[in-house]
Amino acid sequence: MGFNCGIVGLPNIGKSTLFNALTATQSAEAANYPFCTIEPNIGRVAVPDERLDVCAKLAKSAKIVATQLEFVDIAGLVRGASKGEGLGNQFLGHIREVEAIAHVLRCFDDGNVTHVEGSIDPIRDAEVVETELMIADLESLEKRVTAAQKKLRGADKEAKAMLEVAEPALELLREGKSPRLLKLSADQIPAFKALQLLSAKPVLYVANVDEASAATGNAQSAKVAEYAKSRGAASVIVSAAIEAEVSALADESEKREYLVALGLEEAGLNRVIRAGYKLLDLLTFFTVGPKEAHAWTVANRSKAPQAAGVIHSDFEKGFIRAETIAYDDFVACGGEQGAKEAGKMRLEGADYLVRDGDIFHFRFNV
Repeated sequence: MGFNCGIVGLPNIGKSTLFNALTATQSAEAANYPFCTIEPNIGRVAVPDERLDVCAKLAKSAKIVATQLEFVDIAGLVRGASKGEGLGNQFLGHIREVEAIAHVLRCFDDGNVTHVEGSIDPIRDAEVVETELMIADLESLEKRVTAAQKKLRGADKEAKAMLEVAEPALELLREGKSPRLLKLSADQIPAFKALQLLSAKPVLYVANVDEASAATGNAQSAKVAEYAKSRGAASVIVSAAIEAEVSALADESEKREYLVALGLEEAGLNRVIRAGYKLLDLLTFFTVGPKEAHAWTVANRSKAPQAAGVIHSDFEKGFIRAETIAYDDFVACGGEQGAKEAGKMRLEGADYLVRDGDIFHFRFNV
């Protein structure tokens, strides 16, 4: 599975603590000094989805398999990272390899945990990281545009397509703006993605608050929400300290009781995971039967054969058709048999665009 989200931010803001809780491991050492994370830690987490449990109950499935999302804990960036400060070049390279960014911002005061900038200001912290990403992109893109302009003289079609997106992106960067603001046609999106710009990656802002503010947020997290909104991005509130404690509890009932006592309806991690999933523009489809109820991930606007290929490459190669039931119909009819009898099962071909919640049974010939 290639869907991943990088956890970034300044040192000592709770990134590794959040990652540990997300993956329910201690693989990312959480320590009170910069650069305790040098190599990126990678962990996969189950995506919470009540629909999977409903499907499994209706089909009396013996096993439930959730779809997963990959998180990468990337070491903290500091001012000057684009110039190599704080092992910056290495860290920037790790960011380049992920598809989206979960930007953790410190929204809590704690005299026992030092802040690399000397004070608590999540907006300043966000701008420090984003500025470094834009500077790195600016320097890289200027070189690539110059090289492509030379190729253009020889009527190079690839250079022309690249320059159509690279030149306006470069102008935005020179103005101190994110290339995410570019209005792109469907034909331009592949060329734009090929630029692999750090500052163009989709961003989710994660406001890491103190335990007392986990349910309602605080003044700092409110600033983060407004900042995210102004950039057309999403934000979530989470207390990494609470999530670490919750993840250490083995019993699910204990976890629920602990969260209820704090005034929380669910773990903040669930919101982070769902928001990361949405950020990557993903859909979930299901395969359901007595042996197993399985949730699968596919990119939005994927066609049925591509969904089949997520399960096995042979399914995509030999795709014939997909027996398809919408989730709502599956539930309303009491399962697969009821949906068939009610005429709610459809036969979809190779051009069918997958819809979120589709329940498939693929027919294929190898």
